Amino acid sequence: MLFDEGGLKMNRTVENLKNAFAGESKANRRYLAFARKAEAEGYMQVAKLFRAAAEAETIHALNHLRVLGEIRSTVENLDTAISGETFEYTKMYPEYLSIAKKEEDRKAVWSFDVANKVEKVHAGLFSKAVDALRNKKELAKMDYYVCEVCGYTTEGTAPDVCPVCGSPRTKFFKVD
Repeated sequence: MLFDEGGLKMNRTVENLKNAFAGESKANRRYLAFARKAEAEGYMQVAKLFRAAAEAETIHALNHLRVLGEIRSTVENLDTAISGETFEYTKMYPEYLSIAKKEEDRKAVWSFDVANKVEKVHAGLFSKAVDALRNKKELAKMDYYVCEVCGYTTEGTAPDVCPVCGSPRTKFFKVD
């Protein structure tokens, strides 16, 4: 008999939906990375094909997530996001960092380190949002900026220098 993270009985279809969601999500990200590479190499049509396939994979992943019942109210979704981000920066990435350091893999150490720092920022931003909603307040309208190097996310304006990776303001993009 299979059980999910909460100890609830899980049938094979639920297990398959979760695995399919993970696979489709990975394919989306992989295809977007492939599209960037194709574009950088001048293969614009191939890049466009990869982006189209990535969009289709997103649709598949969202369908699986919807069927699983994992898209709930915004407050519940924020709580889920906070929990996931907190797990990543308190348990997952510290463990991954420790192993990468022992194995002297500097590139992995850098990647895990910046992700770890940014996940804590994400948890804070999500916490701020859920607090506002629980207090029946609107979030202030503002822009969000993301560092294209490390993923650092900030509200309002992009900093002159990324506090996580040291990249200049020109490496930030505005999220629409």
